[in-house]
Amino acid sequence: MKPLARALLWIPACAHMAFIFAASSVPGSQLPAHLWDKLVHLIVYAALGVFFVLPLSRGRLSGVTWRAVAGATVLSFLYGVSDELHQRFVPERTPDVMDVVADTLGAGVGAVFAWACRLVLERLRSGAK
Repeated sequence: MKPLARALLWIPACAHMAFIFAASSVPGSQLPAHLWDKLVHLIVYAALGVFFVLPLSRGRLSGVTWRAVAGATVLSFLYGVSDELHQRFVPERTPDVMDVVADTLGAGVGAVFAWACRLVLERLRSGAK
C-alpha cells in the first residue's frame, strides 16, 4: 500500500478525535443533563476504537488481528487521557478517571466488534465458495 493511501486510512480516526475535542470544549453548564455520561463515553469511544482499527489493519480484512485490536484500544486510552487533561481547562468541566475507564472499555468493545466482523465475513466468504 502506498504511503498516501496508508495516511488516508487515518482520516476517520482523526476526524472523530476532532469531534471529541470539540465536544469536550463545551462548558459543563451547556451539557444536556439527561444523558448518562459514561454511556456516551462508551459509545463515542467504541466508534474511535473501530476507526483506529482501520489504519492499524492497513485497511485489510486480514489485518484485523488481536494486535490491531490491542493497538486501537491503547491509542483510544491515550486519547481519552489527553481528553480528560484537556477538560481541566474547560469551564465547569473536570477530569474524571472513570471517564477514561469508560473510554477504554468502549474502545475495546468497538475494536473487538471490528475483529468479530472480520470473522463473520471470512466465514461468509468461505461458505460461498
